[in-house]
Formats: sequence, structure tokens, C-alpha cells
Amino acid sequence: MKLTLETERLLLRPFAIEDAEAMFDGWASDDEVTKYLTWNTHRTVEETKWILSLWVKEYEKPERLNFAIVQKEDGQLIGGIDVVGYDNGVPVIGYNLARMYWNRGYMTEACRRVLTYLFSQGYEKVRIDAMVENIGSNRVIQKCGGILWKTEEEYVPQKNRTVSVNRYIVKA
Repeated sequence: MKLTLETERLLLRPFAIEDAEAMFDGWASDDEVTKYLTWNTHRTVEETKWILSLWVKEYEKPERLNFAIVQKEDGQLIGGIDVVGYDNGVPVIGYNLARMYWNRGYMTEACRRVLTYLFSQGYEKVRIDAMVENIGSNRVIQKCGGILWKTEEEYVPQKNRTVSVNRYIVKA
């Protein structure tokens, strides 16, 4: 679904193929950012374009929510946040942010806005996961009202490793 949401400082809009270079330069090619994600660091901007082409096609699905996070003041693409799937009908949120924008409250702001939207659509709870060692992401989830539900070991095929994941629930 193509949808745009706003916060005080951010515009959450659909991704476009034209976002490839900004996404690649901002976070997709940064090993420090992708260390805690389920996908590998992109090695070329063509790889990022290919991923974006898949995402753009997925906007045809009404349940697909995937937002580019853009600063209102300068139009800079700084990250992404999306519903990565549904667990027994409960939306599961995933996100990432260019490292130079960490610790400024942007992801908390974006996450709160997506949660508000999902709750307005009738969802009573949302799940957000973070690897245990990803301190920053765990803090974002807690600031957004996330309550730790459980910690599980999960195999991440693209990384070929098992990680400990905190699973949080945020209730409306």
C-alpha cells in the first residue's frame, strides 16, 4: 500500500527506485548498520536498486507498509521502517537508520508514528524484534512502549548464524 505519514520532523513515504543511491550511501552499504539486520550489507548500488524494485512492486499488496524515512527540513533520506510481516495477524515492525542520524530521536519518532497508524487500523498490538546486543534498537522499542515478551534464539539464513533476539509487544 502506498501511504505517506508525517511527524514533526519526518516524512514517511513510499520508497522509489530513485532512492537507491541515498539508501546505498546512507545505510545499506554500512557494515555497522547492517550488523543487526536480517539482510547482508549491499556491495553495489545495483543491488540496492534491485531490492527497491522488489519493494516498489510489493506496494500493490494492501497489507504491505514500507516507508522511506525522510527529514522534512532538507529532504534527506535517512532510513526505513516497515511491517516486515505478520505473526498470527499481529504486525511485526522492522527498521534501520543511517549511522550519522543515530541518537537523535528520529527512529523513536518514526516508530511511534507507524504504531499510531497501525493502532488506528484496529490492531491491538504490534511486535518489534531486536537482537539482544543491539542496545540502541532495544532502547527505541522501550521508548515506544515495548514490553519484553521473550528472548529467543533465531537462525538468520542470510548471515548464516544464530542470534539472540528480544521480542517486544507494544499494545494500543
